Amino acid sequence: MANKYDIVFAGSSFATTFFLESYLKKAPANARVLVLERGPMNPHSWQVENRRTSNIKAKDILVNKHENKYWSLQTCFGGGSNAWTACAPRMLPNDFRIRSRYGVGFDWPISYEELEAFYCQAEDQMSVSGIDHGSLIPRSCPFSQPPHTFSDPDKILNKAYPDLYFPQSTARARVATANRPGCCANNVCTYCPIDAKFTILNEMGHVYQDPRVTLITEANVQSIEYQGDVATGVNYIKDGVSQRTDCDLIGLGAGAIFNPYILLRSGLSHPMLGKNLCEQVSVNATIFLDGVDNFQGSTMITGQGFMLYDGEHRSSRAACLIESSNTAAYGALRREKRKWRQLMIMRFIFEDIPQTRNYVKINEENQELPETVYEGHSEYAQKGLDALPDVLPGLLEPLPVERYEIAEDINRTEAHILGTTVMGEDPEQSIVDRYLVHHQIRNLVILGSGVFPTASPANPTLTLSALSLWAASNMFG
Repeated sequence: MANKYDIVFAGSSFATTFFLESYLKKAPANARVLVLERGPMNPHSWQVENRRTSNIKAKDILVNKHENKYWSLQTCFGGGSNAWTACAPRMLPNDFRIRSRYGVGFDWPISYEELEAFYCQAEDQMSVSGIDHGSLIPRSCPFSQPPHTFSDPDKILNKAYPDLYFPQSTARARVATANRPGCCANNVCTYCPIDAKFTILNEMGHVYQDPRVTLITEANVQSIEYQGDVATGVNYIKDGVSQRTDCDLIGLGAGAIFNPYILLRSGLSHPMLGKNLCEQVSVNATIFLDGVDNFQGSTMITGQGFMLYDGEHRSSRAACLIESSNTAAYGALRREKRKWRQLMIMRFIFEDIPQTRNYVKINEENQELPETVYEGHSEYAQKGLDALPDVLPGLLEPLPVERYEIAEDINRTEAHILGTTVMGEDPEQSIVDRYLVHHQIRNLVILGSGVFPTASPANPTLTLSALSLWAASNMFG
């Protein structure tokens, strides 16, 4: 029985950790949990010094033959929490019912209203700062922290669009928490030098210090074992040695590329397994201002605009979330006397409708590696991009604008990997049910953004964390 656990998890990022913490609140004192993390545990100081989260490079663990498409992988304890920029908006209610509301994409098998209380829990855990969005995004709880400070151009846009332009909802601390200082607005958020953004390391490390939890790092999960509709164990490699552990429940939190890969290696074939690989599509615009300085805000991204997000246009073209950057990291200083800061970088982030032509598979030449096949975003997303030059002049009217330039190329990534193990009511069209339980293997939970049926413009981290809390609440009460 020494090698038998109540739950075995693959991965240690947001999806696993939020589910695990919820479970531990209800679990008995003699519960046994094993967490297998493929990467090492690198402390924050190591990451800042080395300007990376791990020595494991994506090219060494993933075959990606599409050079123009980049998939962001952080293979270490805490996963993507180490390198995210801590943008934490909620999805809008209509994002969950886009098919029934606008006739495109897919409805989620869960509503905003059902998830709302779990959004509150996740925001509280992350100490998210923000301001009430009113009827646009209904909420039953206040933000944990006050909003970050606007830049001057943000203030102008907020005055013109008071119900559509807000300080960004973010887990970059506005004021210090017990474990983090307040954001210093140095605009280096990927490897925050003062550790002000929420990570699993700085705010949820206690989950892995619980005596009921065993964490093994540098353990590469290979497959799961099952008999009929019951999972029985997990196979993994540690220090070059193949090992197996028995368990009553399995939680896959290894991300939207490696979760389907593990299932495919386990022989759990399904027409939709690995399909619908996607993320949002974004493009930057540089706004040259006339007499208004920028960069007075208190964090890296100060404003988030919903002017192009929801509405009847979604019947034909993608919704868009706008971010305003409070940073010169993109070369955002004008080389003109007395105009150094009269410039604004805006990012336009468009939703995407998943395509089955984009997917994850086992690489044919090396079965030890997953391969991504990505032929491009949807026509729906492209129509959103194509409309931007027509709608942008009207949107910018409140600002004193000399001129603006929309980047010729879209960004290579939004660092969000979605789809591949989608949730749904129909077992023939989805991999997991509305509670993230595998349709066939009923003691297998698949966590993370791979379950997303669509790619809303909103950053996915808060939603996937809330989904983990939702799934754990259903399973353990």
